[in-house]
This record gives sequence, structure tokens and C-alpha cells, in this order.
Amino acid sequence: MSNKIIQKARGMRDILPEEQKYFKYFSKAFEMAAEQSGFKKVYTPTVESAGLFERTVGKATDIIEKEMYVFNSKSDAKLALRPEGTASVARAYLENGMTSWPQPVKLYYQMPMFRYDRPQAGRYREHWQYGVEVFGDKSPLMDVTIIALALRAIKSAGLENVSLQINSIGCPSCRPQYRRTLVRFLKDNEKKLCADCKRRLKTNPLRVLDCKEKGCIAVTEDAPQMINSLCNSCHSHLKSILEYLDEIDILYEINPRLVRGLDYYIQTVFEIWSEKEGGSLALGGGGRYDGLTELLGGKKIAGIGFGLGADRIVAAMKEAGVETAEEFSVDAFVIQLGAEAKKKCFKLIYELQNAGVGAEGSLDEVSMSSQLKKANRLKVPYALIIGQKEAFSDTVILKDMHSGVQEIYPQSKIVNELKKRVERLKK
Repeated sequence: MSNKIIQKARGMRDILPEEQKYFKYFSKAFEMAAEQSGFKKVYTPTVESAGLFERTVGKATDIIEKEMYVFNSKSDAKLALRPEGTASVARAYLENGMTSWPQPVKLYYQMPMFRYDRPQAGRYREHWQYGVEVFGDKSPLMDVTIIALALRAIKSAGLENVSLQINSIGCPSCRPQYRRTLVRFLKDNEKKLCADCKRRLKTNPLRVLDCKEKGCIAVTEDAPQMINSLCNSCHSHLKSILEYLDEIDILYEINPRLVRGLDYYIQTVFEIWSEKEGGSLALGGGGRYDGLTELLGGKKIAGIGFGLGADRIVAAMKEAGVETAEEFSVDAFVIQLGAEAKKKCFKLIYELQNAGVGAEGSLDEVSMSSQLKKANRLKVPYALIIGQKEAFSDTVILKDMHSGVQEIYPQSKIVNELKKRVERLKK
């Protein structure tokens, strides 16, 4: 048998305690921003029917062609690890009868997604996405509300140097004509395209605009722009969005290359980027998907949402030196000296935790100094000390770790006393 330590699978990661404080900080900022805007939290299964994504995301997208984790169940059902959140939440909206709720229905989530993508900086095969979805509101004001919420959540996490890119990719009325115009242009330059884009030319030509290969970027610099081919309805929708963004002083850049390569998008698409030395990093994006519920067998219901890459946002927070407030759930460290004291301390820790006071102890230690060092490392506000004398007199020494002041309390009263002190500290 090999003694080699088994390592995590390629593209996966461990999120250790030092990094967890950034995730916790951003998670709280995101939750507060969403709930203050009237959103309610939802979870969907990690495992879904593969057909859910094939039908909505599009068979000619990178997610379906090469990034989705697909497997067969024991009953031979074709299943997939959830690669993105919107289709799952839309399915939950329809399946759970939310169409009968007062509209719009506003939902948010914080869930891991899985994509078999090439591992690189800030991109993992299991990654955390925080997102929102709104069903039942087709107003351009909702587009602006969603964009403003995404920016507010990111900035609440301490990231100020971010930019907004926005575009319209039209609708079923105006996009087909643009698609034909774009294909004609790309075919004239097909020899200059990368292998992926030559394939996309036949299956999903709009994705060529989003290619990051230098040759393809050079070709598409002069490509016809969707924004010049919008029908009156799409043009009016985009115009209203930009006017309201101007009204609330949100800066934006119209990016005609922005297409967000999923089939369910319509009209508005947007992305938010972190601007830093040496280049930019996409933190998230979203758009409108008014036909998504219809693809899933329901009625056509307006929809819009976004997803933010929590892993990338945390990396940007660390790089920007964002200070996360140090939070400790341990309020007291219980110190024991002697066998009888150890029993009393174990009971005291149990009683404190049951009373909602965070408590910890090192009951195997015999040295008073080593236990105090642990209390200092935890930065607890209080230490509770029970030695042989205190064990027999049913008392406890309460030590304020900041002032060093020590007081003696009966063991019967120490839990309530400490609870009151901790509550005052946290106000």
C-alpha cells in the first residue's frame, strides 16, 4: 500500500481559515445588499438534470460542449453538477409554483458551481457564485436596479476601483438579421480566426466577438455592431437603461463586443471588472433572459439577474489590502489547574455554550502560562480561571484580558455575569 498523501483533484481548492474571513466578509456584504433590496434567499440542488442546462444554456456553448460535469445515475438518468445558477433558479421558480406569487419574484443565492475549465488564476473547477434572479418584471428600471445592486455588493466588500461594461444583444426580432450580417463579415476573414472561432462561426457566431485570441480580436475590431441593428423596442430599452444610469451617476462603457455566451440572454448584458495594475479581471456579470422560462416549458416570463465570482472577488480584496473586521465567536477562554478543576471547567464551558456565550478551553494543558497564551492568541475579552482552591470553594476568577483586572464570582452566577458583559461588548 502506498503511503503517498492523497491530494485534491486538479482544479479544486481548499478554502482555509485565513481566507474564510474574506469570504465571510463579502458574504455578509452581499446578503445585506440583496436583502435590503427585497430579495429572498434560495438554494437549488448541486445535482440537476443535464437537460436543464442543455436546453437553456445552449448546446453550442463552451459550458455544454466541454465544461459541464455529466454522469449517469444508477437509474441511467443523465445528470450534471450545476455549472451556473440562473437555469437552476428558473427551474425552481416554475416547479415550485412561484408564478402564482406576487410578481416580481426576487431571489438570491450563494452556491458552488462546477465547470471542467482550464485551471488558472482566480478560476477553479469548483467555484462559488453569488447571484440574484428576478422574474416577472420587464421594465428597464429593473435592469438598472440589478446593475446598481451588483455594484453596491462589490463596493460593500471594499472594492472601489471597478468598472461597468454594458451592451444589448437584441431580441428574436432583430438578432437574426444581425447574425447574418456578422457571419458574412466573419467568413470574409475566416482564415484569420482561431480554430475555436472557425467552429463557432457555424454554431454560435456571436461568441467570436468575445474571443480573447489576439488574431480574433484584430478581426472583430471592424465587425458590424449589434447596437446599430437593434429594433425600436430594443433600442428604446437600452436608451432608458443608459438614461437611468446617468441619473444615478453610475459610470459605464458601452462594449459592442460583450455578448455573454449563453443562449438564454436577450437585450441587456453587462459585466463588472476590477481595474488593477497589469490588467483587468472580470468579477461577474449578467443580463436579461425573458424567454428562459418558456425554454423550460412554462409561460414566457421576463427575467434578469447576475452572478458574481466570489473566488475572484476575494482575490481582489486580498490584493487591494481590504481590511476585514476581525471577528471571533469565542468570548471566553476557560483555564483549569488540577483534576477537580478540569471537571468544573468542562461543565462551565458546556453551560456557557448553551447560554449562547462562545467558550473554549484547553483541558489537557497543565501549565497556566500556556493556557493564557492560547487565550491571548484567540484575542478573547475574558478568561475564566478555576484552580484547586476555586474548585473546592465553587468560585471562578473572571479576568478582563484587556485591563488585566481579576474578580471572583460564585460558579452559580458566572454564566449570567459573563453573558451580560459579552452582550454589552457587542452593542
